[in-house]
Amino acid sequence: MSEILANVTIYFQQLPWLELIAMVLSLAYVVLAAKGSLWCWPAAFISTALYTYIFYDVLLLMDSALNAYYLLMAVYGYWQWSKHSNNQQNTSTKITIVSWDISWHVKACLALAIIATGLGFIMANYTPAAFPYLDTFTTVYAVFATYLVANKVLENWLYWIVIDLVSIYLYIEKSLVPTTVLFVIFVIVAMYGYAKWLKLYRQPLVECQTSPAS
Repeated sequence: MSEILANVTIYFQQLPWLELIAMVLSLAYVVLAAKGSLWCWPAAFISTALYTYIFYDVLLLMDSALNAYYLLMAVYGYWQWSKHSNNQQNTSTKITIVSWDISWHVKACLALAIIATGLGFIMANYTPAAFPYLDTFTTVYAVFATYLVANKVLENWLYWIVIDLVSIYLYIEKSLVPTTVLFVIFVIVAMYGYAKWLKLYRQPLVECQTSPAS
């Protein structure tokens, strides 16, 4: 019995608790975001603070920088969403969803690809970053996708599905097991989020609008 208890103790001591906490809070963020709850942003703030350190520690430098950006976007996102809440005591508010024209998304993706290639070159040649190009591409597109979430753009979920699938490979290679599991769940939640927001966008009772993203 004592040997079993000792093994259990060793097992729990070796668990990456910081990563597990960040994982749970990140999952809470994306689920709450899909449901339209303002609580998603406080969860995002704490989880991204933890991941800023975690990714820096394994030399995924662009992912670390991305999470530092997420800290700011968590504040911005809370402010944006709370502006449309009729009741400040109610953290679940109607989301005024917009949809941007596909031609705008094509132009945005091309511009982001150029930026990511340039930054990837810098990371590959002047830093010890692991997977410099792939890490940079996911980071650049995630920056844009986070902006879309904060501004309640329907298509943000489609970006996240692709970003999360690529990120799964990166985290497998870096042996970040809890984070890999988290991103598998993220793919599923992103699919749910897109279906949920699409339904809200099509509801006549929800004040939605189509915007060319001027």
